Amino acid sequence: MTPAEARVERIAGLAEVRAVRPESVAEAARGRVRRASLLGGSGRLMLLAADHPARGSLAAGGDPWAMADRGELLDRLCTALERPGVDGVLGTPDVIEDLLLLGVLGGKVVIGSMNRGGLAGASFEIDDRFTAYGAGAIAASGLDGGKMLLRVDDADPATVRTLEACAGAVSELAGRGLMAMVEPFISRRVQGRVRNDLSPEAMTRAIAIASGLGSTSAFTWLKVPVVAGMERVMAASTLPALLLGGEVAADPVAAREGWRRALRLPTVRGLVVGRSLLYPPDGDVAGAVDAAVELL
Repeated sequence: MTPAEARVERIAGLAEVRAVRPESVAEAARGRVRRASLLGGSGRLMLLAADHPARGSLAAGGDPWAMADRGELLDRLCTALERPGVDGVLGTPDVIEDLLLLGVLGGKVVIGSMNRGGLAGASFEIDDRFTAYGAGAIAASGLDGGKMLLRVDDADPATVRTLEACAGAVSELAGRGLMAMVEPFISRRVQGRVRNDLSPEAMTRAIAIASGLGSTSAFTWLKVPVVAGMERVMAASTLPALLLGGEVAADPVAAREGWRRALRLPTVRGLVVGRSLLYPPDGDVAGAVDAAVELL
């Protein structure tokens, strides 16, 4: 049996393990070897993002159901995690626990996704309540930090609940010495759907708001898109930042060039990318990951 076939077999066996020995999840978390520090010798971070399905966002590229097959998603994640230079993963409890059971997170940075209540396309999308990890669960599971999405819609009163919840999560994570990764946007509804404003002015405002959350910013990192005028945008904060990948780009070379330019900025410390690497247009996950790692 080849390594690839063995991995497919292990993935197929996850449902049996979960049904018969649910305590295996906690055992795997306790047995995971943690990395000594977030940043490796390069001073950079390369993380994979795998928290999209829990928000009901299953599309990648032109396929609206690309991420609907959990076995295929896990296989792609395992392929990516095996590549040199990949530091770890960001995901919701279900994905993180699958990867723990597969034994592929030893020595990796693992960030738990926290607020998933604002489901994609829902009327309550801005009210992004915390329905996944909390700071206590992240610490108890031996993870390295928590990530939260913060969309600020000036016309939606529900925004303040997410602001308050994110501020509390930043403080709680910092109190445990864990990274708080905040992904901020200025958002508005356009024809009934939430759209993020990616103008330099909007992203500057979003970063300024996110930087001030919580009782301390000592452990806060930002997760930001590459937009026009990145030099001016990133000057809004001294917090370390990671670049997000967003939708699968029609031109991956151009997308990588945007990352390359932004990575020259002093506060930008790496990448956290999901669909662009896990579902590349040519289907070559390893090749897409290697090309992104080369930028670091």
